Amino acid sequence: MKRWQGKVAMVTGASSGIGAACAKALVCAGCVVVGLARRQERIAQLQQELPTQFRSNLHAYKCDITCEESVRDAFKWTLQRLGAGVDILVNNAGIIATTELSGLKNTNEIRTTIDTNLMGTIFCTREAFNSMRERNVEGHVVIINSVAGLQVPNLGPDLPSLNVYPATKFALRAMNEIYRQEFQRHKTRVRITTISPGLVDTDILPSPIRRVVKEMVPSLKSEDVADAVLWAISTPPNVQVHNITIKPMGEKF
Repeated sequence: MKRWQGKVAMVTGASSGIGAACAKALVCAGCVVVGLARRQERIAQLQQELPTQFRSNLHAYKCDITCEESVRDAFKWTLQRLGAGVDILVNNAGIIATTELSGLKNTNEIRTTIDTNLMGTIFCTREAFNSMRERNVEGHVVIINSVAGLQVPNLGPDLPSLNVYPATKFALRAMNEIYRQEFQRHKTRVRITTISPGLVDTDILPSPIRRVVKEMVPSLKSEDVADAVLWAISTPPNVQVHNITIKPMGEKF
């Protein structure tokens, strides 16, 4: 991680769960971190959980990643406030709607899931990559995916449907390869990695699923995913870590 000391990392969905864990891990590893979230005040609370010497290296910016203009403003603010472009991007923000794909009157829930999980990643990656490319710097883009992007989990009839969520995660896996090819086409030093965890006990899970997770199903901690992110970006510049799949011991799918 020495080469990333003092570099700027941006984490989306940094107000809780995996995003908060990634923001803390990156700050403690020596990065200057900009946490994006709609709940900006929660990142300020997260700052108080850090060791005193690292607190000034975590910055909060209120951003709706589904809004292209909001994302552009976040990158402009980062450049103006920190005097540097983003070198590491962790695309973490994501949601699961409580609905069925075949249900009626669920258009808003489905569209919001697609806008957050896919379009938000596209908007942020575009801004980050072009900043890295223009500066001709080593950069790393990380996409927090899911094992639901490798195989659609069958949760059975007693738990809510995951609806369009796995479809967005399959799309992110395809995008990972598209980005890898494009980054190479432009002869950049930017790498792309997808992290695909199994069940993680975070508040992204609908309440009925989270209750079962807590009571019956093994799960990962957010910090486990953050550890995988640090490992991926710490590999030598000539190493392309394409995908990391991590599961809790005893997971059934």
